Amino acid sequence: MSIQLMIVVLYVAMLFAISFYVKRRAETSATEYQFAGRKFGALLIAVSVTGMAVGAASTVGVAESATRIGLSAGWYNGAWSIGAIFMGLVAAGKYRTLECTTVPELFERCYDKKARIISVIGLAIILSCITSLQYVAGGSILSTLMPDVFTMKTGMITSAVVFIGITVIGGMWSSGLSSVLSVLIIYLGIIYCMVKILIRDGGMAGIVAKLPPMPFDWADPFGGLTMAMLMGWIIVMMTQTVSGAPVQIATSSKSESAARNGFILGGLIIFPIGFFSAVLGMAAKAHYPDINPTLALPQIIMSLDPFSSGITLAALWAADVSTACTILLGAGTLIAQDIYKRFFNPDITPDKYMKASRFIIFAVGLVTLWMAFNAVGIVKMMLTGLSLTTAFTLVFLATMFAPDLCRRNTAFYTTLVGLIGLLAWQIFPSVRILPHPIYFEWIICTITLLVVRVIDKEPITPPALKKDAE
Repeated sequence: MSIQLMIVVLYVAMLFAISFYVKRRAETSATEYQFAGRKFGALLIAVSVTGMAVGAASTVGVAESATRIGLSAGWYNGAWSIGAIFMGLVAAGKYRTLECTTVPELFERCYDKKARIISVIGLAIILSCITSLQYVAGGSILSTLMPDVFTMKTGMITSAVVFIGITVIGGMWSSGLSSVLSVLIIYLGIIYCMVKILIRDGGMAGIVAKLPPMPFDWADPFGGLTMAMLMGWIIVMMTQTVSGAPVQIATSSKSESAARNGFILGGLIIFPIGFFSAVLGMAAKAHYPDINPTLALPQIIMSLDPFSSGITLAALWAADVSTACTILLGAGTLIAQDIYKRFFNPDITPDKYMKASRFIIFAVGLVTLWMAFNAVGIVKMMLTGLSLTTAFTLVFLATMFAPDLCRRNTAFYTTLVGLIGLLAWQIFPSVRILPHPIYFEWIICTITLLVVRVIDKEPITPPALKKDAE
């Protein structure tokens, strides 16, 4: 067995050990399983947010972009960081005091049933696509770095076994505590690899000297990035953190302050890893001028000794694991809570509901694995898909901070227009008059909200904030 494979196997064994350790606690109730009994402190919130944010796109994807735009590719994670801090300052504490479980539940509470139904459809599309992406990324990492052990298909299946297994066994407790291990491995592995390569290649100056001349400075953190692209990334991340998968992390906190402080701390932890990955992408471009950008990070890692490459391999896969488990849990909770329990079995007992939740998460895992095997261009679609959260975020912010702008049909029609708009963006090139779909989504959703405000006269039910138990 190679050193690289031994390190990955050890990491997987530790993940399952954590999952079985928390299994007894997680299975006491559906709240414990899906929301960790709402007992996460600020540190566990921060680590969970970091684990979800720092996935394959934040490491392998950033390194790929760095072969084209240099150090500025790290702003992908910088945007995530800003989004997490924005969530902490504006929305995380609100979700905790509302004691809701999902965005669709909140929409029905304040609006009506059809608002819940359409938001379930939209969020299910988003979470399913992103979950599928994690299998693709996991298979790509394993097959690229250990081609003698894994093919793309077996790498995806292995990733699925780990992702689904950990999530089904321990739920949010498993996801949160596994993120502690994963984040530690991610940062140690990436930093260790970066330091070794900087020493070997003569530091940043030595790397830049070997790169081809470009209109921008490779080492300039803003050099290769247009302001429109940077603002697009930031707006996407601010939008998706407020109404996407991070919501379940916020509702798992033990208090309003824990949710708020956890997201702010998580944002600070997230920030540097993108720039570390960008340095590795630049080093790969300098070392292998004709490299396939997608292989930049794997290639530069494999240029190190077996122990170093094994540690960094585990870090890359850890990034994928930490993201996948949280998002898979979110997708499963959405279907269990907002579809199965709400519309098909509202009188289900707590014990049966907890078991049903486990089965649904397992089924969602298998369906999204099938999607990963059959989908095309899913990586390219991720940021576009996240733009769909615009409608949910806009409605949430208006509901919480400007309820007079909202009417009974606001959530339904704003979400419907958001769905139609994103579909039109994909089908009709003439619609793409802006540099990113997020700008288009915010414009059409805001207009829809204001038009409904004028036409519809029926007010909403204001959200009831419950007393915070510190």
